[in-house]
Amino acid sequence: MLTEKELLEVDAIIAEYGGKKSSLIAIMQDVQSTYRYLPEGVLLHLAKRLGLSEAKVYSVATFYENFSLEPKGENLIKVCDGTACHVRHSLPILNAIRKTLGLTEEQKTTDDGLFTVETVACLGACGLAPVITINEKVYAAMTPDSAVAILSGMREEG
Repeated sequence: MLTEKELLEVDAIIAEYGGKKSSLIAIMQDVQSTYRYLPEGVLLHLAKRLGLSEAKVYSVATFYENFSLEPKGENLIKVCDGTACHVRHSLPILNAIRKTLGLTEEQKTTDDGLFTVETVACLGACGLAPVITINEKVYAAMTPDSAVAILSGMREEG
């Protein structure tokens, strides 16, 4: 269930797009930017406010890989496992990050909500492989040790 404040926030996003059905994806992107995922209550509210079926809203939310129905951490780490990164040993980097943060393949977000780790097919920086991004900032020529050092620095700062 959404709080009154959350309803107002979502309604403000809907209003920015004129309440148009055709703006569903843009509205969902803004909602996800606000909440770091698409809460179930928000999706139901969007369906009602935009005059769409719940099935239609959920189909859009689940079709696009960029949308998440699960909460994400404040810091989103993406580890590239595309061909160039994979052959340059991105998996040991992923394993080191997961070990440092106490995560597994199943548990992608830390219990404190600070970090989420995802693998992606390609980050489009093949010449810099292996690559990770943290909150959209690209880190090139990574090693397990350099990734762990970055995380340690982030924990100290935050």
